[in-house]
Amino acid sequence: MPLESLPVLDFSRLNAGAEEAARFRNELREVMHDVGFFYLAGHGVPQELTDAILEVSRRFFELPEEQKLAVENVFSSQFRGYTRVGGELTDGAVDWREQIDIGVERGAVQPGPGVADYWRLEGPNLWPDALPEMREIVSEWTERLSTISLTLLRAVAVSLGAPEDTFDAAFAARAFPLLKIVRYPGESDPEPKQGVGSHRDGGVLTLLLVEPGKGGLQVEHEGRWIDAPQVPGTFVVNIGEMLELATNGYLKATLHRVISPLRGSDRISLPFFYNPALDATMPRLAVAPEFQAKARGLSVDPTNSPILETYGDNALRYRLRAHPNVVAEHHADLLKG
Repeated sequence: MPLESLPVLDFSRLNAGAEEAARFRNELREVMHDVGFFYLAGHGVPQELTDAILEVSRRFFELPEEQKLAVENVFSSQFRGYTRVGGELTDGAVDWREQIDIGVERGAVQPGPGVADYWRLEGPNLWPDALPEMREIVSEWTERLSTISLTLLRAVAVSLGAPEDTFDAAFAARAFPLLKIVRYPGESDPEPKQGVGSHRDGGVLTLLLVEPGKGGLQVEHEGRWIDAPQVPGTFVVNIGEMLELATNGYLKATLHRVISPLRGSDRISLPFFYNPALDATMPRLAVAPEFQAKARGLSVDPTNSPILETYGDNALRYRLRAHPNVVAEHHADLLKG
């Protein structure tokens, strides 16, 4: 029977006794294998924090244009900050959205001999002066979602017959999560227009929050596109290519896209990408034989690019093709030769 909507898993079951936790882990493994997307309920993030981050996100996009452009990503060699509508490409086409990218706040790494190119992604964020509270709200959001993400990864490892701490080393010291705060202005009229083109996420795990009552996300499953509207009190969770790589394709990084809202409306969306350190290579899991026998090998990237083993190489490749304006301003040397 065709899948009509994404499965729902209750995160709180991990703390409901050993038997219930084991059942949750088994369901998590099967959903990540079959679909690669699900709704996560019972995650424990306070509603007031969810309300606060949606509210400050809405206020950011309501700022005058010159205040948003003061933190435009062309001022950041780390690809942080504001991207105006039409300023990002996915699957070779323009995405109809505006957004601000916020990563881990660290010092910049200077390029030089023996310094891997991906270290250019590490550095400070650009924050709007008019919203000083934004930094604290985003920091708490990042901390809570990072904890949920690592707990899910530990559950996945156990469910596949691997040690619980299999992934810890890749994330413990210098995990590299990224939050995108996105606004999709309505462009569908009523013919659907691209909000974000068809793609797989290049990292490990994605936790997505969308404004209540809003749709637009579509997930590919067995040749069909399934609508994934916001379900109150949940995150949409999906796995990225690095987790597929770690399991030789047993877990599935799934194609998805976003359809632009109808004209006269818009949509705020907050995808949180939980990624390992830039120099981390995802460990290959010692997957139990009964699961390894069902591994499908790796998906083909829509651009026919192979999944690279070091996370930073994947992350940099994506930024270079998605933001040519930042490349021209700060990284033209990477395009030579």
